[in-house]
Amino acid sequence: MLRIFRSVALMEGVSYLLLFALSMPLKYWAGIREPNIYIGYVHGFLFLVYIALALVLWQERKWSIKTVFWILLASLLPFGTFYLDSRFLKFQ
Repeated sequence: MLRIFRSVALMEGVSYLLLFALSMPLKYWAGIREPNIYIGYVHGFLFLVYIALALVLWQERKWSIKTVFWILLASLLPFGTFYLDSRFLKFQ
């Protein structure tokens, strides 16, 4: 389950960066809305899966509330899931 969570976390992080670095500039600077819509849908789905898996792993692995707080916070910060993976999830 942790390997699946790590994969989802990395995909969520990539989709987050694509949303900000690619589709948002295309939407607001070039007036091209379509990439933002599709990348936004993918990112939203991955975000929901990330949250659900984090909550399942919280119960399964008996993580502390502090650990879960940092895991959930990482999903809201650019590059947060990459940092989380390299500093915490890799060693679990």
